[in-house]
Amino acid sequence: MRLQCQDSRLRMNQSISVCVLLLWVCFAGLCQTEEVCSKTVINSCDDCIRSGPYCVWCQDLNFTKPGEQEAARCDTIAQLKTRGCTVLVYPTNRLTIDKDDPLAESFIQQEPVQLRPQRISLSLRPGFPQTFSISFKRVQGYPVDLYYLMDLSYSMKDDLEKVKGLGQDLFAALNEITQHAQIGFGAFVDKTVLPYTNTNKDKLQKPCDENDQQCQAAFGYRHVLSLTPDKDEFNRKVSQQFISGNLDSPEGSLDAMMQAAVCGDIIGWRNSSTRLIVLTTDAGFHMAGDGKLAGILEPNDEQCHMAHNLYTESSEMDYPSVGQLAMRLEKNNIQPIFAVTENVVPVYKQLSQMIPKSEVGVLSSDSNNVVQLIQNAYNRLSSKVTVTHENLPDNVRVVYTPICKKAIKQRDSEGVCDDVHVGQEISFNVTVTATLCMGSKKSFTIRPLGIKDTLTVSISTECDCECVDPIERNHTHCKGKGSVNCGICSCHEGFVGQFCDCAIGDKDERSLRASCQRQNGTECEGRGDCVCGRCQCHTTESGSSYHGDFCECDDEHCEKFQNKLCGGNGKCNCGTCDCYDGYEGSACQCKVSKEGCRTLNNSVCFGRGTCKCNRCECKEGYQQPRCQVCLGCPDPCLTKLNCIECLGFQSGPFQKNCSKACSKSIYPEMVEQFTITSEPCKQKDSEGCWIKFKMEQLVGEDNYRAEILKQRDCPEPPNVAAIIGGSIAAVALIGILLLLLLKLLIHLNDLKEFRKFENEKKKSKWANADNPLFQDATTTVANPMFTG
Repeated sequence: MRLQCQDSRLRMNQSISVCVLLLWVCFAGLCQTEEVCSKTVINSCDDCIRSGPYCVWCQDLNFTKPGEQEAARCDTIAQLKTRGCTVLVYPTNRLTIDKDDPLAESFIQQEPVQLRPQRISLSLRPGFPQTFSISFKRVQGYPVDLYYLMDLSYSMKDDLEKVKGLGQDLFAALNEITQHAQIGFGAFVDKTVLPYTNTNKDKLQKPCDENDQQCQAAFGYRHVLSLTPDKDEFNRKVSQQFISGNLDSPEGSLDAMMQAAVCGDIIGWRNSSTRLIVLTTDAGFHMAGDGKLAGILEPNDEQCHMAHNLYTESSEMDYPSVGQLAMRLEKNNIQPIFAVTENVVPVYKQLSQMIPKSEVGVLSSDSNNVVQLIQNAYNRLSSKVTVTHENLPDNVRVVYTPICKKAIKQRDSEGVCDDVHVGQEISFNVTVTATLCMGSKKSFTIRPLGIKDTLTVSISTECDCECVDPIERNHTHCKGKGSVNCGICSCHEGFVGQFCDCAIGDKDERSLRASCQRQNGTECEGRGDCVCGRCQCHTTESGSSYHGDFCECDDEHCEKFQNKLCGGNGKCNCGTCDCYDGYEGSACQCKVSKEGCRTLNNSVCFGRGTCKCNRCECKEGYQQPRCQVCLGCPDPCLTKLNCIECLGFQSGPFQKNCSKACSKSIYPEMVEQFTITSEPCKQKDSEGCWIKFKMEQLVGEDNYRAEILKQRDCPEPPNVAAIIGGSIAAVALIGILLLLLLKLLIHLNDLKEFRKFENEKKKSKWANADNPLFQDATTTVANPMFTG
């Protein structure tokens, strides 16, 4: 059950009242959304209450049936009421505001209040969240302590000359913020050992260029001026500073910042002030591990080592790590402003990301813009309010919900409001949840980063039942052999059983012991004793108990994640992890999220799989990552053809029951042209017509949108006259062709015979002889007119 009560237009106290009321109503049984009681080993009301936030105990005397385990009394309110329970026992959260001084309007007192309330006591039932409101308002004119920490390596020579005249401008800029400003000054170069600094005796005394007469000896970090409101003193001290030098480019910035953070008495930090360190440099920085180059192996101990205003352990102790520095700055409410030249801005922006409440500004080559840079950085720091916690006890979760015009959601462990003006009141909802019972009262603090004000939250857990029991020692419900404790019998010595009706040493032990054996196996699985027909389980080696009807379960052999049982995000119950709200997976290793499973149409795995551990587990055939494509699935062009035909053209095998067979899986659209980008389907229907359509699979397995072209390509009916005429013409044509072919064959045969005759004729030999009966003419007359 998740209830979100947030209304920026209402006062926060009203919002919290509404949330608490809704939580109480739901816990009282008027809403059961997601209420589950995950029962483990339940032998008493206290065991029930510790099983989960929605577990409730039924105190009715005759609630359980004869022989039924008393664990049945433990369930959700809805389930118990359904079974007729009338007396319900469960603890609720209690909130007590111990100190709630009003917010100060301006800085007119030594300790102005900027955060309320200041002390709260919570009594929580494990697993059930408690929400309360805190308010913050930055006091007008709140004091500012600014410690100017400058790199005095030789490359910063022109910057030093500029800074020597900035005292007046710095104080003027701070006086616009508050009338209670102080400024201090410190300088750093690097460790005075090789390879960071030339250790030649003369070079140690004068590490600068030979032509530069005003050069001070090499040093690591020097404190020059404690925080003071005297601008003349600041100008005088800074004007006495000279440049120094070293060998390598990175400087000992972290060494200097660490000493400035932990040497509060020397620096002069006030208890009630905004603490700023302005670091100006044109180079990167050495950090933990770099000391090995000089044979320095002693890690930084985060302690103050100052003598005569010099860092005495510079050559004996390694540089601090970024984590060490960030922790010390946060603990001492110090906010760094990195005023660096453009060439190292990326480096310090990465550093700023690891140090809460820090800013980076681009410093000009001669530092002439440092005052404006500090003003801009301070405005950004002061306008961004980040609330977080410290010393949080184990098994306690805290979530912040900022209530402001420009709330920034970064992570649950902190709340951030940006663009907050001085004197503007903002609020945060703080939700605290204890996941397990705590043996004693614990406490933690909530505070805005960079601000001294804190809220101390004392927290204890309610894990015991407060039952109103009858005073009879020999109650009739327990057969006169025991008393009633939260609805169940507490038997006198020598008696056991649900109603104390079984005396130790009864003769009918065989049947009693048989009821303690699972499938005729070992009695109580060898993990318990059979007492009066019921298993009383032993404890495990770690001190927890076996449980189950036959002591078959324990809570120590669940899957591990990151070497933690159930990943530390759930409880082991009989070998299976019961995950806390917001976690899932076999080892509770995943946060509940569906973002990695969402598709472009905002579905989850296209409805063809389940989202587990922010990853789709697809049904058979569908492919990860989103279950969009199916390999080996039937072609919908073929499987949906009959539905397309009946839905689009009211024909085909499904014509009579088309709406029943197809309307729930296909949503057809008759179109003139396609808009779906998939490949078109072209199939022949039951009437022999060609149908063109496109399919788009929607969310789900058998769910399609279809675009069907309105026109079908159907064959024209046969022309009988043309067929008959064509047939006759074809027969006649074939007959003529056959006659011509026959004529041709006869002609070829005659030609062949003629040629044969001619050849035979040429081969014959004739005799030349005159006819004896022939006589020539007696008279021959020539025609004189014949010309020949």
